Amino acid sequence: MHGFPLSRRALPALGLGVMAAPARAELARAGFAPDLAEKLAAGLRSGLLRGVHAVLVARHGRVVLAHYGQGADESWGQPLGEVAFGPAVPHDLRSVTKSVVGLLYGIALGRGAVPPPGAPLLAQFPEYADLAADPSRQRLRVANALDMTMGLRWDESRPYTDPANSEIAMENAADRYRFALDRPVEHPPGERWTYSGGAVALLGALIARGTGQPLPDFAQEALFAPSASSPAAGRRGGTACPPPPPACG
Repeated sequence: MHGFPLSRRALPALGLGVMAAPARAELARAGFAPDLAEKLAAGLRSGLLRGVHAVLVARHGRVVLAHYGQGADESWGQPLGEVAFGPAVPHDLRSVTKSVVGLLYGIALGRGAVPPPGAPLLAQFPEYADLAADPSRQRLRVANALDMTMGLRWDESRPYTDPANSEIAMENAADRYRFALDRPVEHPPGERWTYSGGAVALLGALIARGTGQPLPDFAQEALFAPSASSPAAGRRGGTACPPPPPACG
């Protein structure tokens, strides 16, 4: 559920008052309503839009509108108090990092560094030969981790303060990868979607092993640096994040 903060650099803060003509023209050129900023400002003033920390509107690689608000933030359940957000202020991204891990898998796949989606999942973890020998798990594929259809018991509906929450239990386990893979089988793989931080942890392991880099290092080299973004800080979970914060999502 939780992930690592990400800070964006050099984003233009266009404001939410009456926008200058060039800014309105920029929105129009990008295909948006010229009065988009005024409409956003009205929604914020009226209370219709509550608790908005930031809004960024981008098209064709260019940010055409940026608004930063103020509100309470936290990191892995620890309150950070009231934060005035801005382009250089880190924000707790939580499960947004699941999408980051998906992007990193795609990049690594393009480089031939990770197994394809159709590859057997347990074959990528030869240290768990006993699990691989279980007929009920032999149909597991990398794709099932990618789309969270592993069919294994997993429950993140409980509060993240509850040790029975599957993600928290994984973080507390001696071996988080084994924990994610040895959950009881409830459905055939590919049959049912279940929200699972364990699936993301497994993908993080595949990427780190395949690229030979700690996941944060690969993320910086392959994703953040080219996109002018920077991971600000992260919390590494249990054994899983050896060492990758993005896979702690």
